[in-house]
Amino acid sequence: MVSARETGPRNPRWPGGPRDFVAGAAALLAGVGPGPAGGGRGAYIPGMTAVKITVQAAAGRQLEALATGPRDGLTVVLHNGTPAGLVAWPPLAEAAAARGLRLVLYSRPGYGDSTPDPGRRVADAAADLAAVLDALGTAEFVTVGWSGGGPHALACAARLPGRCLAAATMAGVAPYGADGLDWVAGMGAENIEEFGAALAGEEALATFLEPAAREMATLTGAVVAEGLGGLVSAADKAAVTGEFADYLAASFRAAVASGVAGWRDDDLAFVAGWGFTMADAGAGAPVSVWQGDQDMMVPFSHGRWLAARIPGARAHLLPGEGHLTLAGSFGAILDDLLDLAGRQG
Repeated sequence: MVSARETGPRNPRWPGGPRDFVAGAAALLAGVGPGPAGGGRGAYIPGMTAVKITVQAAAGRQLEALATGPRDGLTVVLHNGTPAGLVAWPPLAEAAAARGLRLVLYSRPGYGDSTPDPGRRVADAAADLAAVLDALGTAEFVTVGWSGGGPHALACAARLPGRCLAAATMAGVAPYGADGLDWVAGMGAENIEEFGAALAGEEALATFLEPAAREMATLTGAVVAEGLGGLVSAADKAAVTGEFADYLAASFRAAVASGVAGWRDDDLAFVAGWGFTMADAGAGAPVSVWQGDQDMMVPFSHGRWLAARIPGARAHLLPGEGHLTLAGSFGAILDDLLDLAGRQG
């Protein structure tokens, strides 16, 4: 859903290469690396530990996952966007830990060390996540899906009722071809072109993504906003600075370190049948929808459509917010999730 474009000379890789960011994420999440923009080291939260695990999934596949925070806390699963590697921004982990939550992320098939699963549907994320949570000894959880992670969070609500206590979409995409929605209206030209390639099929999409991935593999925080081109509104461009920009660049680099399989299969899943309905999601768990009206990656109309079609959805349709600026609302999103799950206070 995000295609980088080259805006100048190629930038050198960070020392150690993109794969180091999986290991580096554990250090960052444990509070021993750089913290929020404007600060030095991240704030240390007592009892906050990070662990990276490899989990066996269906059909002999493996999934990589990262967990941080109190082991006895309620788990919040963050489904990252498209494309994204197994890298978390420390303020998100700190916001979770401050509420007594354990933050879990995993790489969808084809990203990082997670085995590709060609032909996967959005709904398949639920079984993969269940395998990760089983390995961590986790029963109940709440979940947030950011951008391309939004549909996968809804899949967990639909397919893991009782276990998923609440779900939130955060600038999440709506189903392709949905009734009453012009899917590309208000979307940046780069994403329109990318999804056009997805509709043309796997080979056309891979051909489109591979040059973009080569550029993304060398992206640095200093140029990430320019690299995103017409996908960032003025609100988002103003937010993409400092260590947040560094985090985004690291996540993009990690996303393509193993090739484009994860990115390709995400896009193909978005424009195919998801394997569940919005009614299924609303029946499975309480859902909240967070969307800004300055979003050019996933237009505001997607959030409005989801809020109207998911039964009982709690809508947060926010004027002035973009796609990336919603990261600043993560604490409020967690509070809302806990309230929906009946765990607030």
